[in-house]
Amino acid sequence: MSQLVQWSSNLLYASFILYLIATFLFGGAIRQKDGNEHQKVNRWGKLGISVTMIGFVAQLGYFFTRWAAAGHAPVSNMFEFITLFSMMLVGAFILIYFIYHLPVLGLFTLPITTILIAYASIFPRDVNPLIPALQSDWLHIHVTTVAIGEGILAISFIAGLIYLVKAIDQSKRSKQTIWLEVIMFSLVAVLGFVAVTTMFTLSGYEAKFDYINKTGNPAQETFTLPAIVGPNEGELLSEGKFAPLAEVPAFINSKKLNTVIWALGAGALLYVLIRLFTRKRIGALVKPLVKNVNTDLMDEVSYRSVLIGFPVFTLGGLIFAMIWAQIAWTRFWGWDPKEVWALITWLFYAAFLHLRLSKGWHGEKSAWLAVIGFVIIMFNLIAVNLVIAGLHSYA
Repeated sequence: MSQLVQWSSNLLYASFILYLIATFLFGGAIRQKDGNEHQKVNRWGKLGISVTMIGFVAQLGYFFTRWAAAGHAPVSNMFEFITLFSMMLVGAFILIYFIYHLPVLGLFTLPITTILIAYASIFPRDVNPLIPALQSDWLHIHVTTVAIGEGILAISFIAGLIYLVKAIDQSKRSKQTIWLEVIMFSLVAVLGFVAVTTMFTLSGYEAKFDYINKTGNPAQETFTLPAIVGPNEGELLSEGKFAPLAEVPAFINSKKLNTVIWALGAGALLYVLIRLFTRKRIGALVKPLVKNVNTDLMDEVSYRSVLIGFPVFTLGGLIFAMIWAQIAWTRFWGWDPKEVWALITWLFYAAFLHLRLSKGWHGEKSAWLAVIGFVIIMFNLIAVNLVIAGLHSYA
């Protein structure tokens, strides 16, 4: 089994490198002189999609070798789900690329994919047996379908983001430029957090605490990042480690909240450094990359991605989830935080389609909706999993 796990890790690492290479190739492909880049793909674009497909095959290899090593589909924890989500995002991009031939879509999709893989790598990567609650074929069906749906919906976000970068005037301060910069900061925050986490992981940092959990019983927790916030009635057991600045109530997972604080702090630091070095907003920095973009075409890509991704997410995130909930917990619905946010995600995209079809929300309004939808997906993936405790907190 250990050899299969090693092969799996090597294949994931290979896909990560190939996606980085493909990003630069797509960068060469956007040097078009007209607005019809979807009709004319130069050799850089052909190389970019070829390398992307090789990377996708390598990531598929990672998925199935890890499946063989674990004896079950690798979808049971944060590392496995995020890598699956990134793979479905690339798969959705490849499909859409062969329809529209848009190199600029690859230029934005693949960096986000590599950020997702890097973010996944900070979570435990051990192959463990499934806990009894997850020993069901519905695990594979439900989680895989959700990942496919969210991967397709993520393409809508990327197309919407490209639309906004092209359409918003970066030369003046406005609400649009501020909110676009907030989105850019979020991407930078993940990069900064990955860098900080990697640094502390390589240094072997560990701080152990005794504390009182939400049931009132003594428990122990190990922090792999310095504890800015510590557990309820926590006592630091590790000498020479950073003492928490504050304690949190027992109903809040202090380790996960500490992770979020580090992500925001590291992201803010990296963002400030970029701004000081370039003297520009990040939105303004990437604007030259989209100068030849056809905004109407991006609007179409964003809308069609929602048209395809929404019913897939409906199947996985609601219908399959409720069937499994009935089997596992003898009820279809229980207002668990994960269930609530899945419903919020579904309602939002239902509203997106309603506003698009009935109210004529095209162009910039539609692009903002696509971006907000992805923010909801990521909140569900990160904040709900890492901060809010519930029945789905297996990771």
